[in-house]
Amino acid sequence: MGIFSNRFSRNKPDVENSRASDKKSTSQSIYWGNSSAGTTVNENTAMQVAAVYACVRVISEAVASLPLSVYSYKDHTMKLADDHHLQYLVHSAPNNEMTSFDLRETLMSHLLIYGNAYAQIMRDKKGRVIALYPLMPNKMEVRRNESGELYYAYWRDYDEPHKRTESGGVIMRKDHVLHIHGLSFNGLVGFSPIELAKNTIGMAMATEQYGAGFFANGANPGGVLESTKTINDPGKLRQVWNETYKGSQNSGKIAVLEDGVSFKTVSVPPEQAQFLETRKFQINEIARIFRVPPHMIGDLERSSFNNIEHQSLEFVKYCLTPWVVRWEQALDQNLLLISERKTHKIKFNLDGLLRGDYATRMQGYATGIQHGFLSPNDVRKLENWNDIPEKRGGENYMVNGNLVKLEDVGAAYRDRKGLNNNDEE
Repeated sequence: MGIFSNRFSRNKPDVENSRASDKKSTSQSIYWGNSSAGTTVNENTAMQVAAVYACVRVISEAVASLPLSVYSYKDHTMKLADDHHLQYLVHSAPNNEMTSFDLRETLMSHLLIYGNAYAQIMRDKKGRVIALYPLMPNKMEVRRNESGELYYAYWRDYDEPHKRTESGGVIMRKDHVLHIHGLSFNGLVGFSPIELAKNTIGMAMATEQYGAGFFANGANPGGVLESTKTINDPGKLRQVWNETYKGSQNSGKIAVLEDGVSFKTVSVPPEQAQFLETRKFQINEIARIFRVPPHMIGDLERSSFNNIEHQSLEFVKYCLTPWVVRWEQALDQNLLLISERKTHKIKFNLDGLLRGDYATRMQGYATGIQHGFLSPNDVRKLENWNDIPEKRGGENYMVNGNLVKLEDVGAAYRDRKGLNNNDEE
């Protein structure tokens, strides 16, 4: 089949009215608008805030760079399924236009901005997945038909893959859409973090605009021009003043005032308005929204040599892990055949991000080898080193000879005593 099916309209549907009238719709409307600070917050303006862009980029790139593979389970043993038809698709290239990194980075950024990520699933005649293409969340609605089954209504534009001569709405069945969502109240469609936190992001935007305006005016606060005489053309006086002294390029110029004209400041200086403190606080607020440690977006004020490694581990445990679990379960449910779900899993490998410093890793490996749950080659695989040949002991599992079970303590003494008694007899 083509990437889209069942076009339902040549004209763009009235999305807001359809949401209001269609009682079966499960979509959560994304109402972009003005924040309490008076700034307009949407997916484009929010990404212009440095802290928001940094958080989205850090998480998206982290998820995209993790190894993703298909594993098979048999006899309580997990093994990489190199020969599975999904392995190349999820690990290397989901379609002929994108790499796996590209697709995952795109979908993860959609999740962080819109709260939902969608991809079109292409299947062969046997139902096996052969390609994945990303879809824009702001063009998608999740609905139910009369029998209660989910389906997806998507507005298709000319920039979509496999484009046709006309744009329009299309209907896709549930088994043709990979849908990953974030925090949700109905379990079907996630809420946009940008939308829910628009006041926090809007305040960060307002402080940036204030700072930009402050420096655009030559880093001088606004004020009024007063005169002891009647000014015949105040507009011209204002124009001459702005042309001469407004802007950072005119900062430091000496003002020459005539005819009893004086300049008086009326605005609050930035230090009194706690401008810098407000900007720092908004960075931490945005980092808190995305659960990103501040040091990962450039705020090192509270970071030190002793705690920065632990903060990085907390990023993996408490920020990335929930997203990874959402990805893994959605991929299992949507990409694996029903007959494969009990024997195969699609999993990310977080081991590389959870590793400590070199000395700590080596100490842990030594403990594992001494207690018999790691072989030398197990360690070498974790470090991406070549295996030691089996004849040289690379696959041996060893334990310290001084360790014995509690019930065996004194066994050698008892055996020796028994031999002595027999000798006496």
